[in-house]
Order: sequence, then C-alpha cells, then structure tokens
Amino acid sequence: MQLKIMMPKKKHLSAGRAPLILFLCQMISALEVPLDPKLLEDLVQPPTITQQSPKDYIIDPRENIVIQCEAKGKPPPSFSWTRNGTHFDIDKDPLVTMKSGSGTLTVNIMSEGKAETYEGVYQCTARNERGAAISNNIVIRPSRSPLWTKEKLERITLRNGQSLVLPCRPPVGLPPPIIFWMDNSFQRLPQSERVSQGLNGDLYFSNVLPEDTREDYICYARFNHTQTIQQKQPISVKVISVDELNDTIAANLSDTEFYGAKSHRERPPTFLTPEGNASRKEELRGNVLSLECIAEGLPTPIIYWIKEDGTLPINRTFYRNFKKTLQIVQVTEADSGNYQCIAKNALGAIHHIISVTVKASPYWIIAPQNLVLSPGEDGTLICRANGNPKPRISWLLNGVLIEIAPDDPSRKIDGDTIIFSNVQERSSAVYQCNASNEYGYLLANAFVNVLAEPPRIFTSADTLYQVIANRPALLDCAFFGSPLPTIEWFKGAKGSALREDIYVLHENGTLEIPVAQKDSTGTYTCVARNKLGMAKNDIHLEIKDPTRIIKQPEYAVVQRGSTVSFECIVKHDHTLIPTVTWLKDHGELPSDGRFTVDKDHLVVADVSDDDGGTYTCVANTTLDSVSASAVLSVVDVPNPPFDLELTDQLDRSVQLSWTPGDDNNSPITKFIIEYEDAMHEPGLWHHQTEVPGAQTTAQLKLSPYVNYSFRVMAVNSLGRSLPSEASEQYLTKAAEPDKNPTAVEGLGSEPDNLVITWKPLNGFESNGPGLQYKVSWRQKDGDDEWTSMVVADVSKYIVSGTPTFVPYLIKVQALNDAGFAPEPAVVLGHSGEDLPMVAPGNVHVNVVNSTLAEVHWDPVPLKSIRGHLQGYRIYYWKAQSSSTRNRRHIEKKILTFQGSKTRGMLPGLEPFSHYALNVRVVNGKGEGPASPDRVFNTPEGVPSAPSSLKIVNPTLDSLTLEWEPPSHPNGILTEYTLKYQPINSTHELGPLVDLKIPANKTRWTLKNLNFSTRYKFYFYAQTVAGSGSQITEEAITTMDEGKTAMASRQVDIATQGWFIGLMCAVALLILILLIVCFIRRNKGGKYPVKEKEDAHADPEIQPMKEDDGTFGEYSDAEDHKPLKKGSRTPSDRTVKKEDSDDSLVDYGEGVNGQFNEDGSFIGQYSGKKEKEPAEGNESSEAPSPVNAMNSFV
Repeated sequence: MQLKIMMPKKKHLSAGRAPLILFLCQMISALEVPLDPKLLEDLVQPPTITQQSPKDYIIDPRENIVIQCEAKGKPPPSFSWTRNGTHFDIDKDPLVTMKSGSGTLTVNIMSEGKAETYEGVYQCTARNERGAAISNNIVIRPSRSPLWTKEKLERITLRNGQSLVLPCRPPVGLPPPIIFWMDNSFQRLPQSERVSQGLNGDLYFSNVLPEDTREDYICYARFNHTQTIQQKQPISVKVISVDELNDTIAANLSDTEFYGAKSHRERPPTFLTPEGNASRKEELRGNVLSLECIAEGLPTPIIYWIKEDGTLPINRTFYRNFKKTLQIVQVTEADSGNYQCIAKNALGAIHHIISVTVKASPYWIIAPQNLVLSPGEDGTLICRANGNPKPRISWLLNGVLIEIAPDDPSRKIDGDTIIFSNVQERSSAVYQCNASNEYGYLLANAFVNVLAEPPRIFTSADTLYQVIANRPALLDCAFFGSPLPTIEWFKGAKGSALREDIYVLHENGTLEIPVAQKDSTGTYTCVARNKLGMAKNDIHLEIKDPTRIIKQPEYAVVQRGSTVSFECIVKHDHTLIPTVTWLKDHGELPSDGRFTVDKDHLVVADVSDDDGGTYTCVANTTLDSVSASAVLSVVDVPNPPFDLELTDQLDRSVQLSWTPGDDNNSPITKFIIEYEDAMHEPGLWHHQTEVPGAQTTAQLKLSPYVNYSFRVMAVNSLGRSLPSEASEQYLTKAAEPDKNPTAVEGLGSEPDNLVITWKPLNGFESNGPGLQYKVSWRQKDGDDEWTSMVVADVSKYIVSGTPTFVPYLIKVQALNDAGFAPEPAVVLGHSGEDLPMVAPGNVHVNVVNSTLAEVHWDPVPLKSIRGHLQGYRIYYWKAQSSSTRNRRHIEKKILTFQGSKTRGMLPGLEPFSHYALNVRVVNGKGEGPASPDRVFNTPEGVPSAPSSLKIVNPTLDSLTLEWEPPSHPNGILTEYTLKYQPINSTHELGPLVDLKIPANKTRWTLKNLNFSTRYKFYFYAQTVAGSGSQITEEAITTMDEGKTAMASRQVDIATQGWFIGLMCAVALLILILLIVCFIRRNKGGKYPVKEKEDAHADPEIQPMKEDDGTFGEYSDAEDHKPLKKGSRTPSDRTVKKEDSDDSLVDYGEGVNGQFNEDGSFIGQYSGKKEKEPAEGNESSEAPSPVNAMNSFV
C-alpha cells in the first residue's frame, strides 16, 4: 500500500548540518512532533506548557473556578502554583483540587465560599529533572452586573425641532455591558440619521418631531458573561408645537421666558459629541478603532469623514450608525493621524478633528524556539519583540531571573539573544523570555535539551510501496539521532549512493523519485549515521500502470421522456482491481430504477427534468483514481406561460403581459399570441401576433365589438408549448365598420336583371351590432342618380327590369348601429347578357397545304353581341371524298378562338378531302347564329405505307411479293416503288435494285435471283405529292440440292482428325498470307480493305450507285431501311476490284468459298463472319469447313 507522505523542504546535500534543530520524523519544532512510543520510553525532554487559561480570566461567580495548566515532558513534569507572587499551597485549602497528571486547578465555590475570595494573580510551574516551564500570569476576576441606582426622572418637554440627548449611564460592570434602547413592549426603538445611539449608550436626537413623544424610552444593559439584563427607569418625552405651548401655559409665562411666541427655526449643525473643535483618541494595534461624531441641527445634518494627509484604508474601513461612526479594523501604527468629521445641512457645515495615536502592546518578531543539541554543539535562542513603546526584554531560567540563576560557562546573554557554545548535558534547561511595556507583556518558554543518541530509524523494515508510473514516489525513512545523523540511500544490494541530480533527498529522510518509471522498481536501502553509530532499513518499490479512461462519457442533450446512455471504458494495471462509480452532481446516483449501471455504461431511462446535471464516472484503485464527466441537458418544449394580465385597456389596443414558463434548457425563441372572439366565434382561436422570446409583453391592436380572450404559447427549437390559460375577457366598444365588403361584382343572370354580389364582412369585422349593407347602382353612361337599397347581412341583391347588357356603376357600403363604413370603391358591372344576333360575315378559306387551312372572317358589331365577347367558334367537317365521291357522315369538329380575333388556323386536315365550315360569335350567354357554310378541298398528300407486304412462293431464283394498297392513299396513286438488295453471310448489304410497279398491281414476281440468298425489300406508294412511308420485309431463295449434298459430305469429312489438322495448317498459311498482304498494302497501297459501316442509311436519303460492286453492311434495325453506301476509305473491309487486279475477290464468284480436294482455295476471300441463319422457316445452307476457317481467321 502506498503511504501518504507530505512534501517537506528539500535538503541540499552540499550544505552543512543544522545542529540547532531536532529531527524527529521530520524537521519541525518539538512542540508539535509526536515521538515514537519506543523512543519516548527512554528519551528525556524538558517540560513544555501545552494549555493554560487566558491572562485576563473573568469567571462566573455562580460556577466553580477552573484554572487550566497542562504540560508535557519526559519524565512527566510536576506542577506548582503561586498566587499574588507567593507559593499557593493547595493542600491547605479544602476547596481547591489539582487534576491528576495535570496542573489544572478547580475551586469548588458552588458548595461554599465566594468567588471574590479567589481574586488574584496566579502562575503555574511545570518541572522535571531537565528544567521548569512557567505559565502566564493569570488574573482571576469574577464578573459583575450591578443594578442601576434608583433615580427620579422628570418628564422632558421641548419644542418641535429642538435637539435632545437621553442619557443612559449604565452601572460599571465586568466586563462592560452591551447597551440598547427599547420600549415597554421590548421592541427596539427605530433609529435613523435623525435619531441614533452613541458609543457611550446615550440616545441622540438631532431634532425632535411630535412623533417622538412617548412615555417609555428605556435603556437596557446586557451583561453577557452572567446572561443578565438590567433596565433603567423609563424616560418620558413630550414634543409640542409653539401654538400648543402658548395655549396651555400662557398665563404662567412672560414674553421673556424660554418658551416664546416664535417657533424653533432651522439652524446650522453643531456637534452633540464630541465637544469642541478637536479631540484625541488612543487605540492599541490590532484592535478596532471607533471614531464618533453626532451633530444636531435642522434640517438633520449629514456626516462625512476624511483623513488628513492620507486616505482611509479601503478593505478595513466601515461606517456604522448612519455614518456617524467610523470603524477601522486591525488598526496599525500607519493608521495614526488626524481624522476629520464634517456635519453639513442646508444652512452650513461644522468640522471636528480627532487626533488618533496607535499604541502597541508587545508582539513577536522572532519567538524563541526549542533547541535539541548534542554534547559539544553550539546554538542560539532569539527573543525579538516590538511594540509602542518598545518593549523591554528579560530572561528567566527555569522560572528564575537569569541574573540570580547558577552560572553556566556554555551560556552567554546578548540582549534578546542567548548564545550557547560547546554545550554539555548539564546545560539542559527551560528558558523564559519576557517582553513587556505599559500595555502588556509576552511570555515564551523555550527549552535547551542536550542529548547523545545513536541513529534510529522508525519506518518499518521491508515496507512495500506501490506507486503509479509517471508520478512521484516518496520512500519514507523517519529517523532520529543526536548528533543529527546523515542520511544516504542506495538501490540494490551493491548499488552506490543515489545522487541528487536524479533523486531528491528531503531533510526528514524521505527519498523522492520525481517521475517514477517501470525501471524504478526495486529495493532501496536507507542508511542513517552519526558519530555514535549507524542504522539502515530496506524499502521495496513497485511501479504500476496508471488507470485511464479510454472512452469518456460525452455531453448529451436529450428530450424529456427519452433514454440516454453514458459510456465509460477503463484501462488499468492488471494487478489492480478497479471499482467504477457513477456520480451525479458530485453526489450519489438517485435510488431510482430508471438508472441502470453495467460494466461500461450508465443508462438513464424515461429522462426527467431532475435528471439534468453533471454525471461523473470515477474509476478507483488502491493507488489512483481517475474521473471523467459529462453534462446531461434535458430539453423539451417550453412549459406554458402563466399569469396573463391585461393592462392599458383602450378601445383599439391593450397590453398583454405574461410570465414565461420553464424553457426546459432550450431557449425560448418566440411567443405566439392567439385570440378568441367569444361573441362571434366561441371556441375558435386565431393567430394574433408573434414577439421575440426575450419579450414578455405585447401591445395588441384590437377591433371594435369583439369579446377578446388571449392565450400565449412559447416556442423553442423543439417545438411549441401547450397554450397558456386564457386571459380574462375584454369586450371592446362598438364602432362603425372599418372596411367595406370585398369582391363586389355586377353580373346579370337574365337579360333583364343585374345581380350584385359581394363577400360579406365576418362577425369580427362588423365592429358592432346591426350589420347591414347599402347597395347602390346607376347606369354608367346615363345621367340617372344613384339608386340605393339597405339590405340585411346577406351577400347578394338582384336589380330587375334592366336593359340587356348595359354597364352599371355599383358600390356596396357596410353599416351598423354605430354608423357607416368609409365611402366604398365604385365597381363596373353589366346587366344580363342575351345571345348574339348577327353571324360573322365575309368568311373565306385559304388552303395552306394538304393538312392545314387558314380561315378569315369579319368581326360582328359590338352592339349585336349583347354580352361579353368571349371569341369566335369554327365548326368544320369532312363533307365528301374527292376520290370516291361517296357521301358519308363525319362528326363536326370545333375550334374556339378567344377574344376578337378575325382569323384562325385549322390543323390536322385530311389530304385530298372535301370540307365545309361555318363561324359563330360567342358571348357569356352562348353562341350566335352560324355564318353560311363555306366549302374547300385539300390537295393531295403523300400516301401512307402499304397496308401489308408478303413474300410467297420462294424458288431457287425467284420470289413473289403480294401487298395491300395504303389505307390512306391521300390522293390518286401513280405507282409503287420496290427496292431490294441481297444480304451476304456477314450481314453486308449488296447493290440496291430500284423497280417501278404500276399503281393497279397488288402482286409482283422477281426472277433471276441468286439461290439460297437473303434479300431485303423496301416498298412504298406514290402520288403526285410524293412518296409515302415504306414497308420492309426480308426473304430467302431456296437452296440447290446438289450443294446441300456436298455440304453434308464435307461435314462428314470435317469430323476426321486428319482433316482437322489439315485445316489448322491452312488457317496458319492464310494468317501468314494476310500479314504479308497488309505489309505490302501499307508500303505500296495495293490492298485497301473496306471497314464495316457503323450505320445504315435509307436509300431514299442516300441512294446507292447500281454499278458499284461494293456491299453495304446489313442491319437488323427496326426501321428496316437500307444502309448508306460503303465507303471507299481504307477502313472499308471490302476489297475493291479497281484497286488491284490481284484482289482475292477474283478467285471466286459465289459468297460461299470452296476448296478442291487438293486443298487449293477457289472461294471468294472475305474477312467477315459467316452470316446468321435465315429467320422463319426459310432454309439456310449448311456451314462448310471453309466458312468455319474464314470465321476463325
């Protein structure tokens, strides 16, 4: 276990020994060092006084007298007493006993005897073989609380405004009493700047008032020592005015007597105490300096204090008794000087100077200290004191004046110092130093103890210290010896003395390792030596890893009712067992089931407001303790505000104030104020206003004739509080409406009426009872006066018998029992509409193209519209087909053109069609009559794609195409166009063939086609307007039977191993040949290769040249359009004939290359892959080994 060792002063090993100081466990005076019990058994020590009664000892005469005197020493001292300078034989006085083993006296005066008998000066002496110690002179005096002398007090009568002093003059007691003034009911009399109690106990009135009249001014004296209170006879005071006095005693007083006809007038201040212009004051150092100035005058004077040639000490100056008393605590000589008090009122000022002198009873500069010396050593006793006047120093030896004490050659007295040299054991004694002046004395005992002792070590042997790494290690070696031993420390059995540069050796023997490390572990030896011997002791030190909190709890903000968890993970030395404790606000956790503690966590469930605070994780071992804290803030929406109050209640405003509720640790950002109109909308709350969160009042604007109630909600970052309790209701006075109805309109529902509508005011806006509306109207273009009608609280009024669609000026004004609202705004309205009377004229059509036509018309006169013009409406329909000349019903289509437009476009027409149309004008009532029908024809357009395309009856060299005409020819078909091109095995497109077919055909046969070849067809119809959309299809001619048989045999041969090897060799030769060709082409440009195309183009967009022998790439794109013509750039993978006569194309004609039996190549060369199998049920040729090799290469 680690010992707790104080950090004493360091000892510098190079310094000389301090022979004058006793080392018992540590460097401290012998008066306070406990000795080891074994050492106390045989170590002698002179007496030392440890406890005594005070110098001025006032006793309670009703209790036994106890005079204390305690001392220690070895051997234990004996005690004796003197009384008034002579021996006090306690054995001869049966009332006096001495406590066993002590010098304390008890005088039993409770059974018999009087305290006064034992008054006197007592002194105690404690003595053993090494010397004698004496106590202070203890002056015993019994306390006294005498009664007031009987006296007859006359009633005091004086005029209003005079000054007055009520004397107290308490009896002289021991100690002096505490004075205060009360009445018969034991109530303290009120004091002020005008009336106050002085330091002497008198009651001073700067001027009297009629209310000062009373019969019971009583001065009390409290004697604390005896717990008694003495009372003076009551004093009666009567204060009267001059008029009252003249009425009562005019018959007995002349004009020249004291009470004249004039009232006591205002006057400048004069001092009641102290008297004169100056006074003197003495005080002892360390006491409280109290200076007093009390003045009279009318009006009541004010007192000020200053110090001449100096300032008042700030921290030690206090004003008492309404600044009439100046107090300076812990007064020093520097506080001496002149202090001036100034009394001032409106009529003048007066000054008084108090000269202060601070004296001092003796006080220590250096008090003598005990000396423990070894024989032959030197030492000094110093007794140095100060005071005012300077004290006289005298020495005593064992209680006797040193001048008459036996001589000692080792002692020399030099004023306040005694010098010892080469002391011997007989030099042991107790010396007394007395410092005295006229204000008191100081007495101190100090012994000189000469001892010869070999070293001793009191620390237990083999003590084990365990210390946390990186902390100081203090190894104790408490020792004693005389002469003072030297201390050395060693580490290990053969280690050298430890040096000061690494270690710290304290004067009490303790070895300090400032920063202990793991390598500090080991055994340390303490060795104490003096000339009389040597002692040593082994100490063992172990260094432990510190306890650390590697995961600390973190600050948390949670909402009330939720759960929070704090984590605390501790790492510690494996040999130590930690205990983890959780604290809340430095105290224990609440004993609540909501708090759960496991190994590393503290969990608080259902968090409440009281759970907020600081949570601390404390990890303790036997050697160290670490802690980590985190603050938990419990937040929630605010509590509702309360104490709503309405003030400054006016007709149109009121001030609302409230007290905020608890913000629940989240600052209130704003307050929301709502109101309820209990008269018009009871139970429905409306938003009134919002104010910042720091504001608790709001000036609210009000409307007349509303029975208001208010409530307030507080808002913070978590949300809105519950509403407060509703405020008191406040009914505002009625007033005329502030506003008129809105949304005023005038529209007729019939051709002969005018319907006036408006949005009525709500109850809140009515401002008073009896809400009505004054509806006024007149024709805009006429000279008629306004026609008005007052209606009830409705929202519509109908004016009948009006002309059709005439503009009217309209206004609606609100009124109530209190009056009219402001003049309303005038609104333009119209009477009812009727259907238009005239159709648009001059309608004509311009055909833009086969699907678009433009229609023009003349506007109708405005008067014939008889309403609001909404636009023109065109009805159009397909009347008859120009091609079939068959009539059929087509549903009419309608297009409406807003406003006053006189032209419009008809989109989406069918080409080559016969259309009719008419135009009508539209108003709010409906459509007018139709214009005469106008007919027009659309020109021919391009046809749609043929309805179908089928390929039937495929043969080796022919294909038959069948189709259906376009469903929408959009004109007269002139012919069909058929384009087709072959597709080889690598999906490349061959030359495109263009064929024109008469329009009356629906079937066509293509001959002289290649066998077993896929063809792609593009088919579309044409009119004079152009070509229509195309339809595409693909088909394959059938395969020759002889070729099929050969392919089968080749497949059989291809399964033979020798043939597979041969094919590999041929493939390798072809690869070498290709490499040579490419090299030659790069050098001489003879072998351009056509790259595959990225996209296929429509032949309508980019037609191919029929004489071009190149093939475009085949595509399966959804539009089935032919691709763009192949490029002649080197990127084209097809070899061109015109590029070289040596082209490999010249070696074969078909798309399927063949080998002879001798292996010679006779087919066409191609770098393309074998083509895909034909779709559908069409047959495809069997793949040959050559094709397989072409694909491989």
